[in-house]
Amino acid sequence: MRTRSPATDASYVAQDEQVTETSQDGGHLLQSVYALISDAVGDPASGQLDQGTRTSAWTVRELLFHLLLDAQRALVAFATPASGPADVDNVTYWRPFRPANGDGGRAHAEFVTRAAAAYSSSRELVDQWVETSSVAAWAGRRELVEIVSTQGHRLRSADFIDTLIVEATIHYLDLTLNLEAQSVPAEALERVRNVLDGLLGTPLPLEWDDVEYVLKGTGRVALTPVDRDYLGDLALKIPLLG
Repeated sequence: MRTRSPATDASYVAQDEQVTETSQDGGHLLQSVYALISDAVGDPASGQLDQGTRTSAWTVRELLFHLLLDAQRALVAFATPASGPADVDNVTYWRPFRPANGDGGRAHAEFVTRAAAAYSSSRELVDQWVETSSVAAWAGRRELVEIVSTQGHRLRSADFIDTLIVEATIHYLDLTLNLEAQSVPAEALERVRNVLDGLLGTPLPLEWDDVEYVLKGTGRVALTPVDRDYLGDLALKIPLLG
């Protein structure tokens, strides 16, 4: 096994010192959420990956593969400088992803189902997720480029990290429906709430806790008649993202 020399270790420290506070905080939070996902699927031999999730189309295996694609996309984005200024931020990035917009989700779901089934073993998929997500989180803790390009848009690196945290947090709640799992970090849930408020156009006028807001705001749990009465016309905007 190759080891880093003291000089190499020093260069890593120097890189860490160059990370901005915003990027560093977001990168560490992304690392925490990715680690929770890894921990939740850490025993694939027990049949964990065959459990259902809050996404009606996918098992844990399929949702984990979807998350793997997200981590791979993050690696590409972090290493690819974008030309031109940001055209979306951490909130407006999500506007095309409402289910009512018909964003091609069915084709992606079918691809994920087929690709996830092609792995020779559950362990192979889990190991690839752990390796890829760890490196993606590592890259997120370093400001490799100021503006990244992804999904046809350009974002500030810190905003891009926020989108990764939001997606990973929502899918962690999906993934662990039937699994024993740790609680989501409060800061990760707060970031999802901020995005949902931004898409709603106003702070939520109901006293939902953060998890309830995530599940109802994304359509995982249906609004009750009382919810609709309090929300009024705002109920027509929900689900705010898919």
